[in-house]
Amino acid sequence: MPPAVFAGVAATALAVSAIGAHDRTTWFLETVWALVGLPLVVLAWRRFPLTGLLCGLLTAHALVLAVGGHYTYAQVPLGDWVRDTFGLDRNPYDRFGHLVQGFVPALLVRELLSRTSPLRGSRWLAPLTVCACMAFSACFELLEWLAAEIGGHDADAFLATQGDVWDTQWDMFCALTGALLSLALLSRLHDRQLRTLRTPATARG
Repeated sequence: MPPAVFAGVAATALAVSAIGAHDRTTWFLETVWALVGLPLVVLAWRRFPLTGLLCGLLTAHALVLAVGGHYTYAQVPLGDWVRDTFGLDRNPYDRFGHLVQGFVPALLVRELLSRTSPLRGSRWLAPLTVCACMAFSACFELLEWLAAEIGGHDADAFLATQGDVWDTQWDMFCALTGALLSLALLSRLHDRQLRTLRTPATARG
């Protein structure tokens, strides 16, 4: 699929999700990563095009963020259906969102490290990728804590804890699981696609 199509799908999803969003502040906080990341990818494309695999995953992540931002993660209808169908005690969309928060950034970090550092082919590439994903997850949890301190109960929709005192730990565990699954399932395919790209260093040579 052409990169422009991926960008168009992500941009359209974000725009549609803003219409009638449950809470405009929550929508912005949940989607800001895509709102900032999409223009950066477009602006840097000529100098630093991404693999098709990563483009597809980033687009899928934008869709997940758009849905969560529109409804809030605790009130996504599909998550309510899963909760009621399987007798769960909470809407699981937030857990899914944090799984994706590890799964997709793992390939992003892996691609950046493979193309801009000496780590390509190194045994340290995978563990350092996972560490980067966990660092991002921890920073996100700190952001949620800051939102709670500033907004009080007004930040409940953004936190989506749903009464779980271990929500922060579960969120980070889901991100860790997502990162590990991503590397285990997609590393070989990712390497094949990376070999088809000319890195900036290669182009200069």
